[in-house]
Amino acid sequence: MDATPSPFSPPAPKPRSHIPSAWEVVRTVYRNPLELWGEPSYNERWIHTRFFNERALIVNDPGLVRHVLVDNAKNFKMAKVRQLILRPILADGLLTAEGDIWKRSRKAMAPVFTPRHIDGFADVMLRETEAHAERFVALEGDYVERDIAVDMTELTFAILSATLFSAEIASPGVDFAEQVDKLLSTMGRVDPLDLLKAPSWLPRLTRIRGRKSLKFFRKMVADTIDLRRNKVRAGEAVPDDFLTLLLRQEGADGLSASEIEDNIITFIGAGHETTARALTWAIYCLANSPRDRALVEAETDRVLALELPPKDWLDQMPITRAAFEEAMRLYPPAPSINRAAIEDDNWNGVEIPAETTVLVMPWTLHRHRLLWDQPDAFMPERFWPENRGKIDRFQYLPFGAGPRVCIGSTFALQEAVIALAILLSRFRFECTADTNPWPVQKLTTQPQGGMPMRIAAR
Repeated sequence: MDATPSPFSPPAPKPRSHIPSAWEVVRTVYRNPLELWGEPSYNERWIHTRFFNERALIVNDPGLVRHVLVDNAKNFKMAKVRQLILRPILADGLLTAEGDIWKRSRKAMAPVFTPRHIDGFADVMLRETEAHAERFVALEGDYVERDIAVDMTELTFAILSATLFSAEIASPGVDFAEQVDKLLSTMGRVDPLDLLKAPSWLPRLTRIRGRKSLKFFRKMVADTIDLRRNKVRAGEAVPDDFLTLLLRQEGADGLSASEIEDNIITFIGAGHETTARALTWAIYCLANSPRDRALVEAETDRVLALELPPKDWLDQMPITRAAFEEAMRLYPPAPSINRAAIEDDNWNGVEIPAETTVLVMPWTLHRHRLLWDQPDAFMPERFWPENRGKIDRFQYLPFGAGPRVCIGSTFALQEAVIALAILLSRFRFECTADTNPWPVQKLTTQPQGGMPMRIAAR
């Protein structure tokens, strides 16, 4: 008899088995787009369909994914629906900018995310994680119960602030994690008018409640910029960080003042959010997979005992990294990549007429029946060094691909491994009766209702 336990299959919507009405599409996309996708999306390599009488192509073939995002990327612009959702929040930040504005922003930020700079952030990432770990120490009894979704948001924000802004982000003065949740729960949802591609000047009633949170973030960014500019004007020494780098490039040939603000709000409001969500899901999955948790704990204990510098941990902890990457496979922080064809295109006989909306969906791609063994199961061994070669570069897209691949992907991986190493070497995270997460897409893949867990010292 085989005593090997079955791998843990965390919660996810079951593929829809019927063709929805237009009203069902609107309702589902607003409530939770992850629940929209039917059986074909998980079983076919591409699907020609229509949304509101407009052509759409759902892409799950790695070769076609590469064609759209890399080989012929110049023929695919950002889809209008995506821009209608994101631009009210991020304006001309790196995620939403196009053309020359995007090129200027990408060029301006690239020096901060070189391997040398990212290695230099490791000590700060370690310091901030150790400081946050103190909140898990029980004051009374053997454990504490906390919402780790909130904790991971606050941890990744602290790391972002300390590394890219030298801890000189203007004090929010309110609960930061709560403001992030309010922003994404309102402004981050698809409004019915977006599906109809109504002009952006038409007010989206579903987002009215989010205006206060957006104003909060905009003010925090403006105050942060003013703090740094005032230091420069006063002749004070300023850190050579991300914020200073952007301000040095302000001017006719560089970034405008509004573009600087948009890029800072992109990193403050969204840059940490993807890593926070992935860390939350990784801890949850490991709590439900004792075998994998034991492997991660053994690895972290061994590496930490060697007292290696934290910049080396990413390479020295392949099991821990694999657990994080498997969590991003099951719960991709950015579950959809939307493009639109500029001109008629063809890939191996697949016709892509101009103006076709092309949906590359990491959510379905990462769970596709033709690409993955036991696709709904948490199996970190997929990403162990000896197995990575079996995974096509374009069937796994936690950070996207092509010219618009996430600029901070290595930053996020290093941050995640350091955070997991410290937290899992010191604490044991367990589910409680209230730990019933359901994945919901609000820009990122979030656990609805948070992630309450019991935390005890190991």
